[in-house]
Amino acid sequence: MELYYSFSILIVLAAVFAYINARFLKLPSVIGIMVISMLFSIGLVTTGRFFPKTFSGFLNLLSGFDFTELVMGAMLNFLLFAGAIHIRLKDLKEQMWQVLTLSTVSVVISTLVVGYLFHFGMGLIGLQIPLVHCLLFGALISPTDPIAVLSILKQTSVSQSLKTKIAGESLFNDGVALVLFILIRGIAEGSAVDITPKGISILFIKEAVGGITLGIVIGYIGSIMIKQIDDYTVDVLITLAIVMGGYLIAGQLHVSGPLAMVAAGLIVGNYGRDKAMSETSREYVDRFWELNDEILNAILFLFIGFEVLLIPEWKVYWLPGVIAIVIVLFARYISIIIPARLIKFNKKLSKQSILILVWGGLRGGVSIALASSLSEHTNKNMILTVTYFVVIFSIIIQGLSVGRLTGPRSFSTRRRRVSRKLDRTVNPGL
Repeated sequence: MELYYSFSILIVLAAVFAYINARFLKLPSVIGIMVISMLFSIGLVTTGRFFPKTFSGFLNLLSGFDFTELVMGAMLNFLLFAGAIHIRLKDLKEQMWQVLTLSTVSVVISTLVVGYLFHFGMGLIGLQIPLVHCLLFGALISPTDPIAVLSILKQTSVSQSLKTKIAGESLFNDGVALVLFILIRGIAEGSAVDITPKGISILFIKEAVGGITLGIVIGYIGSIMIKQIDDYTVDVLITLAIVMGGYLIAGQLHVSGPLAMVAAGLIVGNYGRDKAMSETSREYVDRFWELNDEILNAILFLFIGFEVLLIPEWKVYWLPGVIAIVIVLFARYISIIIPARLIKFNKKLSKQSILILVWGGLRGGVSIALASSLSEHTNKNMILTVTYFVVIFSIIIQGLSVGRLTGPRSFSTRRRRVSRKLDRTVNPGL
């Protein structure tokens, strides 16, 4: 019952904050909820000395949740499946090489650039952080967060091809990022980790390839089951079973659950949904997963806003946090520009596309969850605080402005509109 009461409080707060945002702030839903929850947290801290019981009670409520397990073990699987089910394989195939490059080569480059620059930057301000810990920060902050990216992209006017690149990268880069994170964390914590090329290859194949293979299998099995019936309630239950059962199987096989959910979502969305479901089932399945996506995103971004209360040293590490924001953006640019210049894609990336990929590479709950999973002797408090700074900047500043950089409201489109207005001024008959 205690867990039920805790979730009830969070759902009530999410609903109230969502209402306040829709009624007054009118920001994108997830950003609005996060901003209000941050202000609420700051208000609790400010008034905590006047209402100590209220402050400590709410703090105990939040502390009772394992953020890492909540995100990585529960929410992420549902949100990845909900995002992947609406991605067209045809669009993904057209951007295949660019998506693969961004989700593999770019993650490795970014991890190294962030790690070395952060180590150098901390030295300049008098913080001697071991290089391996800085590389660990690079590994957890380099992958773009699929939850943040997909939720923000829904409310922007980004072109479809660019949206596919950004979304595809964010869905698939977890495999490489998690392998890097596991390897570097093992070194940092003194664990016996096989860092030979053979060991790294085996770990990558087991995590990434194994996860994708599992997702394809369960996605096809679920789609075949759906094709044999015509009952929308059973169809929804089957998709739900794919996510929940797939996560349990991935855990037992020690393969990547997130990649399994992405692969399963793509199969169900492009085969099960389009070819095996009736129109009625398709409508109910779409509405179920859209609603599920919105509710879980609201709760997740509520948690991100409340993290202010769980990071006591954010005032101490504000300068490393600001430095980290600059470094992460620079590393993101380097990790995109190098592959774009060295690898021949079927379509060359334009300067505007590179700008969007850099600015649209949002970080979110996954990075915070990975930072929360660190042990105390890996500079956890500092890394967690710095990660929070980067995530907040990414979601609020980058998330609110990314839609203005491209799409129908891009500079070239605005220039054409201005030109047409001038033509009408000069020649009213047009």
